[in-house]
Amino acid sequence: MKRQSLVSRRTTWIGIAFAAPFILNLMVLVAYPLVSTFYYSFTDFNLFQSPQWIGLKNYARMLNDPTFWQSASNTAVFTFAGIPIYLTLALVGAHILNMRIPLQGLWRAIIYLPSIVPVVVSAYLWKWLFNGQYGFVNYFLGILRLPAPNWLVDPQWMKPATIIMIAWTVGGTTLIYLAGLREIPAELYEAASLDGAGPWRSFWSITWPMLSPITLFQSIVLLVAQIQIFNQPMLIVQEQGFIQNMGGAGNSNLSYTMYLFQNAFNFLDMGYASAMAAALFVATLVITGLLLASTRKWVTYDKN
Repeated sequence: MKRQSLVSRRTTWIGIAFAAPFILNLMVLVAYPLVSTFYYSFTDFNLFQSPQWIGLKNYARMLNDPTFWQSASNTAVFTFAGIPIYLTLALVGAHILNMRIPLQGLWRAIIYLPSIVPVVVSAYLWKWLFNGQYGFVNYFLGILRLPAPNWLVDPQWMKPATIIMIAWTVGGTTLIYLAGLREIPAELYEAASLDGAGPWRSFWSITWPMLSPITLFQSIVLLVAQIQIFNQPMLIVQEQGFIQNMGGAGNSNLSYTMYLFQNAFNFLDMGYASAMAAALFVATLVITGLLLASTRKWVTYDKN
């Protein structure tokens, strides 16, 4: 028994030693910054002086800050208007790639390629395409006799331009949907066909329910990414320098994290920035929780 106890302790310590890097990373890079953020959110802190406790004043300030609400509204548009567009494009692309077409592997690579292009490179590429004077987007709109907006200057068109730019990178989501389509048994479609179901009925009765767990996963991933969106809306309207004209005309493209960045590093108002970060963390948890709570109504898990 004594020998067994020694072996058990040794095994436990070996396990702790292997887990130590992960535990240390969790404590130093996740837990400590998270706790510090919530603490500083209740203080007046500018990095150069000791934080002064002010209670809920930073949170009260957020409620009366019009720029805060504008940035939150812009982020809501990027998130709740963008995600359905991205998922729809990815699902349509997956169905196209699932067909028997020549050079299928090449088309998959082409669709996935934008996902690995650096964000800065793709942003400046799209700025060129959206240019109001010589951009190809307006050139083709002119051929089709459609209005050619000034995408990068007109506040009404900055957010659509950003959403289109991000939609260009849905190749990874498309390939995940494609893998899901390949896992759906062909017998289900054959049985539906014998019952007289057409393509649209087959999609809603078979394809969508079978892909709903993948849709849930992709929705959560996109939700977390879009709520924290920073690079794309900033780069697509940026003119000169890293900070100048960060949110475009009238801050119409200013995202929540961009405004958080401005408060932290432009204005050195770390207390207010921490309150914004804490609010963002809570909002992400709440929205994700609501999404998960809704799964009983639309997500179907295979019981077999």
